[in-house]
Amino acid sequence: MVTIEQLVEPIARVHDRMRNAVVAATEGAVLSQRTPDLSAIDADDAGDTIYAIDRVSEEQLIEAFESEVASLSPLVLIAEGLPDGGSVVLPRGTPAEEARWRVIVDPIDGTRGLMYQKRSAWILTGVAPDLGASTGLRDIVFAIQTEVPLIKQHLTDQVWALRGQGVQAWRLDRTTGLRTHLHLQPSRATSIDHGFATVARFFPGARETLAAIDDEVAAAVLGPVKPGKAACFEDQYISTGGQLYELMAGHDRFVADLRPLTEVLLAAKGMALGLCCHPYDICTALIAEELGVIVTAPDGGTLDAPLDVAHDVGWVGYANAAIRSTVEPALLRSLTRRGLLHV
Repeated sequence: MVTIEQLVEPIARVHDRMRNAVVAATEGAVLSQRTPDLSAIDADDAGDTIYAIDRVSEEQLIEAFESEVASLSPLVLIAEGLPDGGSVVLPRGTPAEEARWRVIVDPIDGTRGLMYQKRSAWILTGVAPDLGASTGLRDIVFAIQTEVPLIKQHLTDQVWALRGQGVQAWRLDRTTGLRTHLHLQPSRATSIDHGFATVARFFPGARETLAAIDDEVAAAVLGPVKPGKAACFEDQYISTGGQLYELMAGHDRFVADLRPLTEVLLAAKGMALGLCCHPYDICTALIAEELGVIVTAPDGGTLDAPLDVAHDVGWVGYANAAIRSTVEPALLRSLTRRGLLHV
């Protein structure tokens, strides 16, 4: 019987292969001045738009997981762009009932920032025992995320965690091949004052509401803005994995992605919700939690969702318990007052 510990290194190798393939394709496009090719729309699925650069990573996905991981233990691979609703049983031809694991993957989280060479993207993977369709985020026992760097960036990070066993983090120098241990420490600050605190509002639609919530929470926690002063800052990192990493590394103190909650307001205006976080985007929350970051549902409860490619997920991350104790009450009041939450 293959244990989850025995799958760690094979999955890490898959991530390395996928990262290297995307970096190579990006370097080739930039050097040949074909960067726009990577931003071309390849497909427009219900869950998200698939760009040409996404296909580079996805081409590695099934073959790499089949050869490196499924050869050790049968699994259900879940990712956007796969047939049959976003999943495939590996090795191919294996009956679904023989699968031991459910593996959910985002081949590139942060596509838009990467394809324009603005900011690193991330490869995300969460692994849970196969409990059928009921398998959820809380069942994940191993998670790993690997940075896909900009081509001008020679360092790239990889971090993973086994539930209850802490975190391992590594930094690779792409120019030398040297791999060194990396120490990650979430912020120990007790306030968001002078720190980064963000309510995600990446796309048009509900920005006005989300910005108002952000301002209301900051005012409740920090008081009125002082002339000539910046009370706190925000970072609209268009990558859920990237946002989690910023919490892990001590760069951010509070992040809230509340987009699914705004659906009722948008519907009243005859507008669609648009793109939200999905389970494959937040599948590495386990790593942040193993470091002490507190990750919750928007109402403060346990974050959970089925391991699929369709569900919209809202989430909130606090660097530590002190940050949560100061921010969460103000956030819940703001959401409740707007009818976005009933607690």
